[in-house]
Amino acid sequence: MTQTRFDVLTIGNAIVDVFAQTEDDFLVREGLTKGAMILTSEEKAERLYAAMRQSTEMSGGSAANTAVGVASLGGKAAYFGKVKQDPTGDIFFRDMHAQGIHFETAPLREGPSTARSFIFVTPDGERTMNTHLGATHLLGPADIDEAVVRDAAITYLEGYLWDPQDAKDAFLKASDVAHKAGRRVALTLSDSFCVDRFRAEFLQLMRSGVVDTVFANEHELKSLYETADFQTALRLIRDDVRLAVVTRSEEGALAIEGGVLSEVPAFPIERLVDSTGAGDLFASGFLYGLAKGLPHLHSLRLGALAAAEVIQHVGARPLVDLKAMAQENGLI
Repeated sequence: MTQTRFDVLTIGNAIVDVFAQTEDDFLVREGLTKGAMILTSEEKAERLYAAMRQSTEMSGGSAANTAVGVASLGGKAAYFGKVKQDPTGDIFFRDMHAQGIHFETAPLREGPSTARSFIFVTPDGERTMNTHLGATHLLGPADIDEAVVRDAAITYLEGYLWDPQDAKDAFLKASDVAHKAGRRVALTLSDSFCVDRFRAEFLQLMRSGVVDTVFANEHELKSLYETADFQTALRLIRDDVRLAVVTRSEEGALAIEGGVLSEVPAFPIERLVDSTGAGDLFASGFLYGLAKGLPHLHSLRLGALAAAEVIQHVGARPLVDLKAMAQENGLI
């Protein structure tokens, strides 16, 4: 790839994550489905917040987490996402800028509040997410800075945001600008519930060339093709998109492009604490490698390393310098 100002531009829901460790009994009392990501109203969000005895707040959102991971690896990252000009939005701006992320999307002055996701982590490391999307869904084409898109080696789109028409139009605009500049465009399927809702649209994005790279976990991939057989789903996605990257939890990850399959095992960990952000940080590692022109096998290893770091503590962002960690393991 030609020299660019940014390695990766990510576009997604700008959310402040509110983490709390809790017991299964709390989930039952609150009527929360363990392990699910549920959208909730602003009123219920406030009630859940009041019910938290102790919490940690930090800027989050899938694509934003990925941008932070890229920066931690030593890459140059940019981000588009919508917040409101409120205290929660200020947290998001401050955190992103502190990580060295180029984030200049104009905040809302009126309307819904900045999004928050209340993440309850049970002792087994499972996370239950209740999200109020607020301002995020007001991202639109006017928020797409074409100069930034043209100057990013890869534009990475978050499937969670593929819902309101303005956001879809923003995605399509970014993809068009990126491809005209000779750049890659990637999409993460984000969650099986996203796939269930937008299966036909996601497949159309792939088959029409709007996206040339897709990230999915095994469950999302099977859901996309409505099959219980992993090999069948893998064969189908190979024919639908230029590059497919698939994570398989403890079984590792793989990438397939041009009929060539690359596969790596999961990076060893001492203990699973919180699986939040595993896919986001895996994408950070792979995208960093892809932007630098590394072989897919190498990029997969970087993704596995970044994912392993984030699942060994609470929170969806790395607590150590990923670049140093990758250097210690001979990956950079």
